[in-house]
Amino acid sequence: MIHLTSKSIALVAIFAALYYSLSWLPGIPVVGLGNLTIEFEASFASVLGIILGPYLGSFTALVGTILAWTLPPSSGNPYGLPFIIAPVINALIVGLIYIRRWREAFVIFAVMIFAFLFTPPVSPINDFYYVAVAALFDKIIALLLIIPTAKIQEKYSSLKTLPLFFFLLAFIGNQADSTLGSLVFATPIVYRGVFVLSVDEVRFLFVVSPFFYPAIRIIQAVIATIV
Repeated sequence: MIHLTSKSIALVAIFAALYYSLSWLPGIPVVGLGNLTIEFEASFASVLGIILGPYLGSFTALVGTILAWTLPPSSGNPYGLPFIIAPVINALIVGLIYIRRWREAFVIFAVMIFAFLFTPPVSPINDFYYVAVAALFDKIIALLLIIPTAKIQEKYSSLKTLPLFFFLLAFIGNQADSTLGSLVFATPIVYRGVFVLSVDEVRFLFVVSPFFYPAIRIIQAVIATIV
C-alpha cells in the first residue's frame, strides 16, 4: 500500500518531474509505427522501483508518464495513450523483486504473457504459434531470469555483483513494460481503433520485432544500470 506522507509526496513530485524532464530526450521510432516511439524515460521506471519501492515507485511512474504524455513534447499524442501504464508495470515488477517478493513479480509477469496468447494476432495458436514465439521469446527469457536474479540478491552482496544485479532488474522491468505494451497493442480496440491496422499487419509487426526490440531493451537496461 502507498502511505502518502509529506516526505513521500515530495519524493513523488521530485522523481515525477525528473521523469518528465527525460521525456525531452529523443525516443526510438517503433518499427512500422512511425507515429509511436519507445521513450527513454520509460527505462527510468526501473530506477523508481528500486529507489521508491514497488508501490510508490509505480505511482510515481504513473504520475511521470501522465505528465510526459500530457505536456510538450508529446502534448497528448493519442498513439501513446494506450501504453501509458506500461512503465508502471516496470516499476512494480522491479520493486517487488528488489524487496524480495519475486514470486509475486513472477506471477504478474507470467499472467501478462499468458494473456497475450489469447489475443487475435496469435489466435488460433495452432496456426499462428510463430507470431507468439517471435513476440514472446525475449519476454519469457526475462521472466525466467527473475529466479536467478533473486538468487543473486540472496547469496551475494559485494560491489562486484551489484552491476549485474541491477542490469538484470532493469532488463526484466523493461521487458515487463514491453509485455504489457504488446498485450495492449494486440487488442482490436488499439490496433484497429487507434492505429487502423489489420490483424495481418499486426502479426507482421510482431514477427519482425525480434530483429529490433531485444537489443533496445538491453540498451535501456544498461542505461538504467548506469543511473
